[in-house]
Amino acid sequence: MRVTTAFKRLMDLPGVTVTDVDFQPARVVVSVRLRSAKLTCPECGFTTTARYDTRPVPSWWRHLDLGRWRLEVRADLRRIDCPTHGARTEGVPFARAGSKFTRDFEDLVGWLATIMDKTALRRLVRIDWDTVGRIIERVMATGLDKRRLDNLFVAGVDEVSWRKGHSYVTLVSNHTTGKFVWGKEGKDTATLDSFFDDLGEERSAQITAMSMDMGPAYEKSAKKQHHAVNAVICYDPFHVVQLVTTALDKVRRQVWQDLRKLPDQEAAKRFKGARWALLKNPGDLTDDQAATLRRLKRRGGDLWRAYALKEALRAIFAGDLTEDEVGELLDRFCSKAQRSGLKPFVTAARTIRKRRAGILAAVRLGVNNACHEGLNRRVRLIVNRAYGFHSANAALGLIMLTLGPIDHVLPHERRRAVDP
Repeated sequence: MRVTTAFKRLMDLPGVTVTDVDFQPARVVVSVRLRSAKLTCPECGFTTTARYDTRPVPSWWRHLDLGRWRLEVRADLRRIDCPTHGARTEGVPFARAGSKFTRDFEDLVGWLATIMDKTALRRLVRIDWDTVGRIIERVMATGLDKRRLDNLFVAGVDEVSWRKGHSYVTLVSNHTTGKFVWGKEGKDTATLDSFFDDLGEERSAQITAMSMDMGPAYEKSAKKQHHAVNAVICYDPFHVVQLVTTALDKVRRQVWQDLRKLPDQEAAKRFKGARWALLKNPGDLTDDQAATLRRLKRRGGDLWRAYALKEALRAIFAGDLTEDEVGELLDRFCSKAQRSGLKPFVTAARTIRKRRAGILAAVRLGVNNACHEGLNRRVRLIVNRAYGFHSANAALGLIMLTLGPIDHVLPHERRRAVDP
């Protein structure tokens, strides 16, 4: 068997004929020729037999390694005059547009990125982390289920930070499948508008319920004409508790600032360790934190009243109350919070009253962001692994490849079409 024939079978690249194999000290360079007489635009798929000209230098792509040797594919390509995109180098059937890696190589890297840390991945495939990010973007663009936005009846939307500095991506999940189906950089009304643009008027009208936080941005988008006009907006109880927990932390900060003004400077230092004792659920406290909480209870004052209000609200959403019972207890909580004189709680109570219908709808329908929050916890782990990406699309791509509707097909699992 000739070496060219052996490498043609070994690499199993579609639509090419191997013309030469060059063994070098650290790599093997395989020259190929495209068999098709038609030229294809890599951007839109337009085909023609007329060439614009020929590239003066060969094009090359990195393929799966051959043991310790890097395997490169080279080809002399023509250029096409696309009526839409102008002069472009013709596309090849074994690589994605704009990539210097074969599809097999990128599919492998995309799958490895979902299960490996970046140090191990970089060492294994011998590429830098930014290159991994660009590969992830391309794999996501072609690998996600094209029908993921179909049959979307109950959706959840939330934002998650992908790096420090208020850098967010908005993610939409399907409550039925428990997977993310859409994402984009940003967290404002215009960001969610893009989701409904992609969804289309007909599919948007099919959404019956949509869970979200109590911020105005997502609700404003959902209620726009031709968006989720038939959906019941459900405000997730998790975010209601989070709203009051934030109010508690504001009270704690104010108490700490007051203690710093006292002659006894050690008082503020001793109090600073109380943060997690106040913010964590009682069942999750360590022995030291529980002791700190008992001391705060004995001391009383604004901080203990704020903590008691937070725990009272958390108990409302324990999951064993009816909609009417939750509504009654919410009204009692808001009245008590507004009479407390604690400004952060007065503000929180006003917000809860305003969003009362949506909160009760979440209880009535059993629609909340629990599934979405579960995904978000995994997202934070992914974001930590993706630290170093300079592009939101790369971080978003890793999130969608890990938690989105995608069927990863590795090179050895792909069945090639029989060559003619």
